[in-house]
Amino acid sequence: MKKRDNFRISALSAAIASALVSGPAYTQDKLLEEVIVTATRRAESIQDIPINITALSSDIIQRQRLSDLSDISRWVPGMTVVDQGPRSGNILTVRGLNVDSLSAPEALTNSGGDTMGIYVGEIPMYIDLKLNDMDRVETLIGPQGTLYGAGTLAGAVRYIPNKPDPEQTLVEVRGDSYDLSHSSELGYEGGTTVNIPIIENRLALRASLDYFSDPGFIDYDYLVREPGVSNPQPDFDNPQDVRDNLRRKADANTEETWSSRVALRYVGDAFDGTLSYYSQDMDIGGRQINSRDAFGTGKYVSALRYEEPNKRKNDLTALELVFDLGFAELTSATGYTEYNENGQRDQTDLLLTFEYGYEEFPSFSAFTREDVDDERFNQEIRLVSTGDGPLNWITGVFYNDFKRRSISQEFTPGFDQFAVDNFGGAQLRPDALEYYQTDDIKLTEKAVYGEVGYQLTDAWQVTLGARYFRFEEDDTTGFDLPLFYTVFDGRVPPDLIDPVYQSADTNDDDAIFKFNTSYHFSEDVLGYLTVSEGYRLGGINAVPPCVDLNSGEQNVCALPNEINIKPDKTVNYEVGVHSEIGDNILLNGSVYYIDWKDIQMANVTENGAVPIVTNASKARSTGIELSGQWYITEDLSVMGTYAYIDAQLTEDAPGVLDGEDAYNGDRLPGTPEHQGSLAVNYGTGLADGSQLDFDWSIVGNSNVLTKVGERNYGEKLSGYTLSNVSATWSRDAWRVSLYADNVFDKYYETGVRQTPAISTR
Repeated sequence: MKKRDNFRISALSAAIASALVSGPAYTQDKLLEEVIVTATRRAESIQDIPINITALSSDIIQRQRLSDLSDISRWVPGMTVVDQGPRSGNILTVRGLNVDSLSAPEALTNSGGDTMGIYVGEIPMYIDLKLNDMDRVETLIGPQGTLYGAGTLAGAVRYIPNKPDPEQTLVEVRGDSYDLSHSSELGYEGGTTVNIPIIENRLALRASLDYFSDPGFIDYDYLVREPGVSNPQPDFDNPQDVRDNLRRKADANTEETWSSRVALRYVGDAFDGTLSYYSQDMDIGGRQINSRDAFGTGKYVSALRYEEPNKRKNDLTALELVFDLGFAELTSATGYTEYNENGQRDQTDLLLTFEYGYEEFPSFSAFTREDVDDERFNQEIRLVSTGDGPLNWITGVFYNDFKRRSISQEFTPGFDQFAVDNFGGAQLRPDALEYYQTDDIKLTEKAVYGEVGYQLTDAWQVTLGARYFRFEEDDTTGFDLPLFYTVFDGRVPPDLIDPVYQSADTNDDDAIFKFNTSYHFSEDVLGYLTVSEGYRLGGINAVPPCVDLNSGEQNVCALPNEINIKPDKTVNYEVGVHSEIGDNILLNGSVYYIDWKDIQMANVTENGAVPIVTNASKARSTGIELSGQWYITEDLSVMGTYAYIDAQLTEDAPGVLDGEDAYNGDRLPGTPEHQGSLAVNYGTGLADGSQLDFDWSIVGNSNVLTKVGERNYGEKLSGYTLSNVSATWSRDAWRVSLYADNVFDKYYETGVRQTPAISTR
C-alpha cells in the first residue's frame, strides 16, 4: 500500500533577549507617522505611492521577532511562504501564483519558486536573509519589471540594511536563548553591530556579525546502520532485530548559521557610495519531515533511511553609487554573488518506484549527494528624474550573467553484489555509484526598462511603463550509469565514470508594459488603478535528450518536448486605495485579477522521472488585500492584515502531476484562501523613567492544497492560528524581552513528500 508522508511542525519557545546599545533609550511613537520608502526609486511616503506596498520597519521586525521570509509573509497580505525548514527550502508565493507541489524537493535549490524578485539593497539575489541590523523590509505586490533591473512575475522583496552613518558611533550587542517544546536542547543566537565614523560627515564603516543555533525537533528513528547490509524494515515486533539494523538520531533538523556584513560608505556633496560584503553560511542537520502516514511514526519522527545534512553559503559583494546630477539621480549598482551548496538526501523510495529490480533486494536503500556552485554578476544603471514639474521619468539598463556548475551522484550500497548473485551480473562496483550527472549552465540576460509619469492635475497622475528583455542560455549535460555499465555490461573498469556530454541552447526576447493612474480624492485618500505585465525567464532542463530508448532498461533522458522552458507571463489588473482617517487610523486595500499563461510547472521526465520544468495550461487569480493600523489611545495600538485569494487553473494541464492530469477549475496549491494577522501593543512609562511594552499577536490562514486540485496523492493541509506574546522592558541603552511564540503549542502541517512511500509498517 502506498501512503503519503506528511510534514508537521510545532514549536513552543520562551526566551530572554537583551541588547546593549550606545544610543538613546528605546521609545515607541503612539501616533501615525509618515513612513518613507524607496520602492519606486524615489523617497516617498508609502501613503502617496499608487501601488500595493508593505514596509516592515526595524521596530516591527524587533517587536514581532521577525527573522526570515516566512515571518515576513505573515504580515504582508497576499504573500505566502510555506515554511518547510531550511533543509527543504521555502516556496514563496504571491497572490496564489504557484503550481509546484509542497514537497521535499528532489534536488538542491536556491530559487524559492522564482515568482518574486529578491533584492539585498540594490542587488537582485535570492536569499532567505537573516533580519539582523535591518532598517526595513519593503514588499511590492504585483510585477515590477518596469521599475527594477531583474524582471518579476508577481512582485519584489527588498531587504534594506542600515547604512554606515558618518555622524554616529554605535556599538550594539544582542543575544537570545529559547527552548522548543519538542527538543532536548536550548537554541540561542547572538550578534553585534558596530558603526564607526572615519571622516566626520563623510566616511563611515559599519559591520555586523551574528550566529544562530537551532536545536531541531525532528527525530530520525529509522536510519540504516550499515548501508546495503542492514534491513531497512526489520521485524518491528523484535526489539533486538530493530537495534541490529536501525539507529536513531534525535533532533536531526538542526541549523547553525553565521551571517555577517561589512560596509564602507562615503558621502559627498553630490555623491553617495557604499561598498558592501554580505555572507550567510548555513549548516543544516536534516529535513523537517515526518512519516506518520507512510510509516506510522509519531508527529516529530522521520522514517528516512539516511541522514540528510546540507551546507549552503551565500556571498555578495556590492558597489552602489549614487550621483546627484541636478536634473536627475544616477545610480549604478554592481553585484557579484557566489552560492555553494552540498547536500545528501535519501533516495530509497523514488528508486523503488522504478521497479528496475531494486525491490528484489531485501536490504535495498539509496542516497544522493549533490554539489552546486553558482556565480552571478549583475550591473544596473538607472536615471531617475528629480525635477518639480508635472513630468517625471525613470530609465535603466540591466545586465545579468549567471553560471552554474552542479554534480549529482546517486548510490545504491550493496546492490552490485546482489545483482551479481541473483541477476547474472558480471562484476562488482565497489563505490556503489548508480547514477552520475553534471550540468554546466550559462545564462545571459539584458534588459532596458523605464516609466514616464505626468501630473495631469494636482490630484490626478498617469504613468506608463515598458520593459524589453532578451536572454540566452547554454547548457552542457554529462550523464552516466556507472553501476549498470560495470555490473551488467561488464566491459568497463569497476571505478570508471565516463559521462556522455550533450549541449543545448535557447534564447528569447519580449516586451512587457504597465499602465498606472491615481487620484487624490482628498489629502488623506488616494485611489489607484494598475494594469501591468510580469514574466519569468525560461531556459533549458538539465537532462540529456533521449537518443536510443531500450525497452526494459533504465532510460534516464528527456524527450524533445521536455527540454526547453518558455517564459511564463502574467497580466495583472488592480484597483486600490490608501487612506488615513483622522490622525489615528490608517486603512489600505486593493482588489485584483490576474491572468497567467504558459505556466512553468514542476514535472518529471517520462523516462527516469528526473525533475524538470514544463510549460502547461493557464490560470487566474482574484483576491482582496487589506492592511491597517489604529492608535486607540496614546498607549494602545492595533495593526492587522487580511487577504482573500482564489487561484485556479482555467485550462486543462495533461500529465503535469507526475504523469497525472490537472483540470480546468482545479485550485492551485501553496496558498490559503484566507490569510490574516492581528497585533496589539500596550506601552506604559514607569516611575523610574523606563518603558514597559506588552505585545500580543495572532497569525493564521485557512487550509492549503499540496498539489493542484488535491490530485495524485495531493492533500489538504488544515489551517492554523498561532499566538505570540511578549513583555519588553527598556531604559536608556538596555532592552530586555520575555516572549513565547506559538504559546498554545499548536500543531500544524506545512508540507508533504513528493512521492508516496513504498514501505509501510
